[in-house]
Amino acid sequence: MWRELRRIGALSLGQGTWMIPDLPAFTEGIVKIRALTDRGGGEIVMLDAAGRATHDDARLAEMFTAQREDEWREFVGDCAKFAAEIDREITKQKFTLAELEEEEQSLERLRRWYRALKARDVLGPPSSVTAERELAHCVELLAGYTDLVFDALHEI
Repeated sequence: MWRELRRIGALSLGQGTWMIPDLPAFTEGIVKIRALTDRGGGEIVMLDAAGRATHDDARLAEMFTAQREDEWREFVGDCAKFAAEIDREITKQKFTLAELEEEEQSLERLRRWYRALKARDVLGPPSSVTAERELAHCVELLAGYTDLVFDALHEI
């Protein structure tokens, strides 16, 4: 259950208490959580909640955004690892189809991760813009590496 809650981007407020904004982006995940609970014979109580004061709602939004920021920073870090890996392969002149396929798989993993983060990023924290730019950079790097691989194969 908690894995699914984390997957959809729910915010843990404490022992067994999670917060998910009441937005269409989360509807499918909420339905799945209800089904998992029913299938497991568990119990779930879903409530609509609102802060008692304006600052309460703002604080929840701040906490939710902070969680997304952490995820985006981790994503950007993995983009940097991908870029470093491409640089290493170019430095070593490792221009093989097997290596290219491995790098393509790594980029596809980044793309899937980006889509998952974007789907639950309903408040648009600043790091999402950086992440989008870094993913585009990774795409460019792989395109350049692909050219080098095919150039090397045609020289043989």
